[in-house]
Amino acid sequence: MKRLIYSVILCISFAVASFSQEAVEKKSPPAGNALVGDYYGKDVSKSSESKAISVGKLEDKLKNSNKVENIAVKGLVTDVCKKRGCWVTIQADNGASFFVKMKDYAFFVPTALKGKNVVLEGSAVKEITSVDELKHYAKDAKKPKAEIDAIIAPKEEIRFMASGIKVVN
Repeated sequence: MKRLIYSVILCISFAVASFSQEAVEKKSPPAGNALVGDYYGKDVSKSSESKAISVGKLEDKLKNSNKVENIAVKGLVTDVCKKRGCWVTIQADNGASFFVKMKDYAFFVPTALKGKNVVLEGSAVKEITSVDELKHYAKDAKKPKAEIDAIIAPKEEIRFMASGIKVVN
């Protein structure tokens, strides 16, 4: 009887340890160097790569319409969520940046993606982001407390929902 109890306790211990390790792995960005040709989510096709528009052209399209679907955009990654790799920011032509989330949180990206040129495939919308959400993303980016506290107003910005991200030259 003692052997049975010890066996059950041992199995439960292994299960808890395994579950704990999975939980830790899911809370950090995936490993990887984000090399040219690497993709995350859905692979971006060659035709999408060649048809990818600049961030400036995306901004122009969003002046006429608040939403653009099935579009490919090429840009420079300026930041990556350090907590999970669940969002990135892309540099706009005017020096500002816009926010990119992964569709349905179906994939994450490594922090090595920062500083790389990418092609995003997905949809874009111009919307107002609340103060709470802006502060949440600043915390994810591990910004200083003073910078987080300085966020006091909502911000109108481009939000991109990516189905795929590919590293390009």
